[in-house]
Amino acid sequence: MEQYPMAVVTAPGRVEFKKRTLPPFGSHDVLLRVKACSICGGDLHIYKGKHPLAPLPMAIGHEISGEVIETGKAVSKVSLGDRVAVEPVITCGTCYFCIRGEYHLCENIGYQYSSGQGGFTPYFVVSENWVHLLPDFISFEEGALFEPLAVAVHACCKAQVELGHSTAIFGAGGIGLFLLQVVKAAGGSEVFIVDLLEHRLKTALSLGAHFSINVAEEDPVERIIKETHGLGVDRSFEAVGVEKTLRQSAESLKKGGICVLIGLFEEPHRVLFPVNLFVQREIQIRGCRGYCWDFQVALELVRDGKVQLKPLISHQLPLSDLRKAFEILLDAKAQANKVIIQL
Repeated sequence: MEQYPMAVVTAPGRVEFKKRTLPPFGSHDVLLRVKACSICGGDLHIYKGKHPLAPLPMAIGHEISGEVIETGKAVSKVSLGDRVAVEPVITCGTCYFCIRGEYHLCENIGYQYSSGQGGFTPYFVVSENWVHLLPDFISFEEGALFEPLAVAVHACCKAQVELGHSTAIFGAGGIGLFLLQVVKAAGGSEVFIVDLLEHRLKTALSLGAHFSINVAEEDPVERIIKETHGLGVDRSFEAVGVEKTLRQSAESLKKGGICVLIGLFEEPHRVLFPVNLFVQREIQIRGCRGYCWDFQVALELVRDGKVQLKPLISHQLPLSDLRKAFEILLDAKAQANKVIIQL
């Protein structure tokens, strides 16, 4: 069988292209010609060798768009030539949670990359149930961003953002910038966005953030409390994965507020947290895992013009420059937001 190159992180800071054959092709599967794949924060954790759930060596790439070039004999949802985004989960469909429709909590959940099929490769096999048709006006490069947008949609739903809610988003990476737009689409009022990198804060302001806070220059909790007349925000989101920002996202909350935890902690067993806040202020912290029926909402938000994808794309490089792409993302001076690999 013919073999194709696929990117694998084999050691911290080392990406290699390994030859691989395509996985078995089932009757409900489709074969995609990958057109674009975006680098995720999770890919960065893997690249650094610090992803707590992805031991090396590990395939990388799961924010994928492509063209359907072959279909299994029972495929009915897509056709040859369709342009699609990939929802890269693998679920059993039979456990307690899958039967309830909560497939993101599947007892046997897996992801394409952790099962050996990363997205930085020319061809990709996936079930027709996990591809979503792209609107004609969306490029493949933008289409690769529906996966992180779906994460933001899921987080907003977990936070139960309602009309008039004030929010604080800690982390202005891809997820944070999408969260900003989704929160506003849900009716949120003042949005604070917090980060270390000035170019990301400028992007946030251009997308409608009301307040940007550079943590290198001021204390975000003090600023948020001041701007909200001593009350704090109704909802906060931790999209960094650092002990300090977790604490700040909780301390910024209004009494009775909700914080949603999205960031992946590289050192999850070394987190100190002022737990008395739960009782003193009756706040909640909620976990947020992936997405569940959220790609469909993400597509509608883009179709309706409520979420923009293109402003987040800062760099576009060919597959041969994948190693360079990681270096760009790790270089604060490069002013990177989302880096797209074109195939």
